Amino acid sequence: MTKHDPELSRLFHALADPTRRSILSRLAATPAGVTDLADPTGLRLPTVMRHLSVLEDAGLITTSKDGRVRTCALVPEALEPARTWLDEHRAIWEDRLDRLDAFVMNVMKESKE
Repeated sequence: MTKHDPELSRLFHALADPTRRSILSRLAATPAGVTDLADPTGLRLPTVMRHLSVLEDAGLITTSKDGRVRTCALVPEALEPARTWLDEHRAIWEDRLDRLDAFVMNVMKESKE
């Protein structure tokens, strides 16, 4: 396991912002135009474009342009590295907690004897 993976850092950075997570949730339903994504946020278009740029740099979305309309689509498989990292760390902590539980149970058993 690498200590520092720049791609994973970009992914978690993109997911750290609630506006970007909201955009991803919206795109989970169907691809959408930039103006459709901007409307519910209440943010100005340049700000939304910066959020979309972060999401695209992290590989979470793709964008395509047809005339004056830019459409964004979710790339669900881009979440796999985060899922893998979380699963690895969950396994580590579950193992540690299992050992702690066994230790505590052993101490309790010995104190009763």
